[in-house]
Amino acid sequence: MPDESGDLAPEWTDISNNVCGILHGHRDAALVAERFERLGWRSRSSSWYGYEVGTTWCEVELEPVDGQDVLLNGVVDPSHFDDLAALLTRCGAMTFTLELWDEDNNLLRETRRGG
Repeated sequence: MPDESGDLAPEWTDISNNVCGILHGHRDAALVAERFERLGWRSRSSSWYGYEVGTTWCEVELEPVDGQDVLLNGVVDPSHFDDLAALLTRCGAMTFTLELWDEDNNLLRETRRGG
């Protein structure tokens, strides 16, 4: 599974968000970001409780929401959508939903894990 560190590749920097999801049971985005960082991704604080994590093929924001969930949204190279889902599992996300959208806001793929 590719875990290249570095900035998002130029072909993905100018597109709008195409991936979103929710990580259930993870009230602390810092812990999720830390797990991405241990796998070679860059990570930085983006708000009081939010984090941006990224690599050459994906860059997402992690924001906690009321309750025990973390929202995920950003950009992913569509050919790495399954890699992102697998990485969420490696980061300890036992229950999550992940969606891939096209530029016309059509749902292309959806992955669910757990409850």
